[in-house]
Amino acid sequence: MIPRYTRPEMGKIWEDENKYNIWLEIEILACEAQAKLGVIPQEAAQIIREKAKVDVKKILQIEETTKHDVIAFLTNVEEYVGEPSRYIHLGMTSSDVLDTCFAVQCKQAGELLVKDLEALSKVLARRAKEFKHTVCIGRSHGIHAEPMTFGLKFALWFDECQRSITRMRHATSGISYGKINGAVGTFEHISPMVEKHVCNSLGLKPAPITTQVIQRDRHAMFLMTIALIGTFLEKIAIEIRHLQRTEVLEAEEYFSKGQKGSSAMPHKRNPIASENIAGQARLLRANAMAALENNALWHERDISHSSVERVIFPDSTISLDYILNRMTNLLDKLLVYPENMLKNMEITHGLYSSQKILLALAKKGLKRQEAYEMVQKSAMRTWQEKVPFKQTLLENEELMKHITKEEIDTLFSYDEIFKNVDFIFERLGL
Repeated sequence: MIPRYTRPEMGKIWEDENKYNIWLEIEILACEAQAKLGVIPQEAAQIIREKAKVDVKKILQIEETTKHDVIAFLTNVEEYVGEPSRYIHLGMTSSDVLDTCFAVQCKQAGELLVKDLEALSKVLARRAKEFKHTVCIGRSHGIHAEPMTFGLKFALWFDECQRSITRMRHATSGISYGKINGAVGTFEHISPMVEKHVCNSLGLKPAPITTQVIQRDRHAMFLMTIALIGTFLEKIAIEIRHLQRTEVLEAEEYFSKGQKGSSAMPHKRNPIASENIAGQARLLRANAMAALENNALWHERDISHSSVERVIFPDSTISLDYILNRMTNLLDKLLVYPENMLKNMEITHGLYSSQKILLALAKKGLKRQEAYEMVQKSAMRTWQEKVPFKQTLLENEELMKHITKEEIDTLFSYDEIFKNVDFIFERLGL
């Protein structure tokens, strides 16, 4: 099922009209190659090119009788071509058409997904630079750790997006292989030159060796890549969902005029886009598992993979297209609240500076564990009594023997966190 708001380009790739037109082009190209080899008359190939057409509705009607999609397709084409149609599909098997067409469709889908990722990358880069020096708290295990900048979150996602683009291009290349070599891949009834001509004309590469089908490890890798990109989007979605929590509210999905968050509670503004994206990512992982199961087939072929692929490939490519575009729009309009970030920074009363104090003491010659215990003593008092961390440090007589008040004041400054942010951005090419 195609999710709502999906762009039509991806859906059209998997529609019958596109599929049958690719089938037709494969058959015509094969005839033209056969004519160049002298296997069929040149005139017949010309007539086939001029007259061959498909009628999707008629094919589906014929298939109700034949119970075989390729035979129904060929029967329909014969109605337009006439006598020269006897040369169509000569020496070929159904999988020559099916798998080569499938490769074209996957290539079309993969190229569109790369464009989606590139669009997301641009938004991530822009917002990373926008918040490059916006201070926020970094968290580990969900607990306040040390200060960072909000731009670094976007920069991290930007970096993974670049890897996702590389992976998607590689997976698309890996699945862009066709085959025109007959019933068990031996070329017994057709020349390898036909396969080369068909594949080259369609922007594919001939698979070096196949059985009756192209091996499904290529297809599994394609869907595994899609699933991995889904986890990347889910990673962002989870972060936004956490940051939008009422008690945090450091960032929030854009809430448009007239939008409603709850049928019961008029005040609600929920992270629904992020939740939708997280849910779709689960589907992508499940479909990747099905693709892995498709790799092991009986002997030179069975069709246990076929029915699965008719579902998982349209669903996965459409779903990823959908959530990529939804994430791009979400991040483009994401509401960011720097004032809440600063407010949240102080929830722990300055404990985020604990490592700075520890390192300062170590530099003065204290053993690390000795310094750790001194700092932790003040930190635990802050946790328990809600007394500012700077105060508990200043009142820690043992600790103050090794450091001055002026030095502690300096260590509570935010300035230090910025000193290598430019370095990180430059390393990322931002």
